[in-house]
Amino acid sequence: MSEPTSDDIKTKVIEALRTVHDPEIPVNIYDLGLIYEIEVDEVCAVAIRMTLTSPACPVAGILPGQVESKAKGVEGVSAAKVELVWEPPWSPERMSEAAKLQLGFEDDPPTEFVSQDSFTKKPL
Repeated sequence: MSEPTSDDIKTKVIEALRTVHDPEIPVNIYDLGLIYEIEVDEVCAVAIRMTLTSPACPVAGILPGQVESKAKGVEGVSAAKVELVWEPPWSPERMSEAAKLQLGFEDDPPTEFVSQDSFTKKPL
């Protein structure tokens, strides 16, 4: 059996990241558009650039660690590092079509999200 390629590893990392959810939005973080870049080097170390929906996001302290843990847990990954970035800022346009459908967006996503927990409007 041959060694996995960087594309194989990247595909498996994406699958793993699709199991991580923002607790306020019922969509996985990959389809939500929070993952900006995934790089796999020659020794199968993974570097992930990600953002959050807002700098004031309540999971800012834990979500990057969850992403790193999921990436490290992928078979063949030698190491994983997550960089949290704010540029470019996240916007609803970054969501996949599947995420937009799951959240009930028709053509254009809204600029506000109503939190399921607090039922208050929050800017996206």
